[in-house]
Amino acid sequence: MMEWWQAVVIGIIEGITEFLPISSTAHISFFTSLFGHSATDLSVVAFTAIIQTGAIAAAVIYFWKDIARTARAWAAGLFDTRKRKNFDYRFGWLVIIGSIPIVVTGIFFQDVVEAAVRSLWWMVAGLIGFTVVLWWADKHGSRRRREKNMTMKDSIVIGLIQAVSLIPGVSRSGATTAAGLLQGFDRVSTTRLAFFLGIPALVGAGLLQIISHYDEIHAGVGWTATIIGTVVSFVVALVCIDWLLKFVSQHSFAVFIWYRFALGAVLLVLLTTGVVA
Repeated sequence: MMEWWQAVVIGIIEGITEFLPISSTAHISFFTSLFGHSATDLSVVAFTAIIQTGAIAAAVIYFWKDIARTARAWAAGLFDTRKRKNFDYRFGWLVIIGSIPIVVTGIFFQDVVEAAVRSLWWMVAGLIGFTVVLWWADKHGSRRRREKNMTMKDSIVIGLIQAVSLIPGVSRSGATTAAGLLQGFDRVSTTRLAFFLGIPALVGAGLLQIISHYDEIHAGVGWTATIIGTVVSFVVALVCIDWLLKFVSQHSFAVFIWYRFALGAVLLVLLTTGVVA
């Protein structure tokens, strides 16, 4: 069983890191390992996915007006062809289509995601390897396009790259951000898109873990710790979202790029020296 204070620490880490391009899964796996839990334990894997729903619930509340407006426009456009010129109707389809790759990959490759690529060695590879991609995208992306310029092709490309984030260490928000930048979108648009695409992906992942591994959570990490971690991640993420949007409107992703590389290097040292398993 995970101690309540450990759940609080990990909930804080999840709330801070979920929407930053630095891989919340890598951070959670690292700290759960320090606390004596295996990163490949099914209850830990489920715990990680479920507490992410706390952070995504914070995003839903923060963007509620945008979500409600998009949902209304999308529903109206389904029954009235005249309303399909509304960007919000089209944006609704862009989010749905962009979410399909990661949902399909998560369902059909669940065993691979939960076990084969869950070790900390994979996380080191994901952190350092995808840092190069994010650096290239941030440095060479034109950043001339805005959210309303998004096409179906953009949504498909970004959705496919987002699916790569199922490899721990890559970071879902990092993958979405890099894909958006490579498509020429500005930093704020790509960050907002990461929020919207994260809602169906993380909610679906959380529900899948609850259904698939209810018993493992009960016998492993424990539902008390899982609930505490989820609530804490919600509160912390609600504070961090506004800060992140303001930050990316005025700064590059350089600080996150260097942090990812440093974290990967530190984790590599700890693994090779046997400090963490």
